[in-house]
Amino acid sequence: MYRFIKRLLDILLSGFAILVLSPLLIPVCIILKCTGEHDIFYGQDRIGFHNQHFKILKFATMLRNSPNMAGGLHTTHGDPRVLPFGKFLRKTKINELPQLFNIFLGDMTIIGPRPLVDKTFAPYPQEVKDRIYSVRPGLSGLGSVVFRDEETLISESKLSPDECYAKVIAPYKGALEMYYLEHYGFWTDFKLFFLTAWVVLFPKSGLVGKWFKALPQSPDVKV
Repeated sequence: MYRFIKRLLDILLSGFAILVLSPLLIPVCIILKCTGEHDIFYGQDRIGFHNQHFKILKFATMLRNSPNMAGGLHTTHGDPRVLPFGKFLRKTKINELPQLFNIFLGDMTIIGPRPLVDKTFAPYPQEVKDRIYSVRPGLSGLGSVVFRDEETLISESKLSPDECYAKVIAPYKGALEMYYLEHYGFWTDFKLFFLTAWVVLFPKSGLVGKWFKALPQSPDVKV
């Protein structure tokens, strides 16, 4: 029953948000069209519900050929591939707002495990791969809230970006997403919905740990 209610809320809330945020989304589209490489949206294949692929939408914040340049799929702090206006969009998370269309169409939900590309999905333990997308992937979720500043974490690690993600971040993110599935429900989603905005305003807040008890232990990223 909750999944039916959640899908209904996704349609209503994403549709309402698209209408309300239009005065913000339209100027962003115009600025992107007039700056950088003149791309507005960036589409990327992601793994979704029942491990089926779909095309996720974001505002374009990086150079078009970024995946084939140094750094690959991982973005580090001060990454030169990020366009000037893109820095603002990424910091405020406005670049994620086009995913409201993904939610409205049913590819995603508001709160759930973040959808990954094949390369970042591969390091997950098999148990996580088998279960993580038994629910729709989300615009935000526990992994997103805890790893809000993933770029800085990767930048500060002594490992290469690929090694840091595969050996440190992916196992912990997987554990967080499994924690979410074990506590799946309205109250969990409501808290994560609130925390998504809260950590943008107060990035150093410890509210996540206070609201979610016995979270998987955070690894030492600077290994």
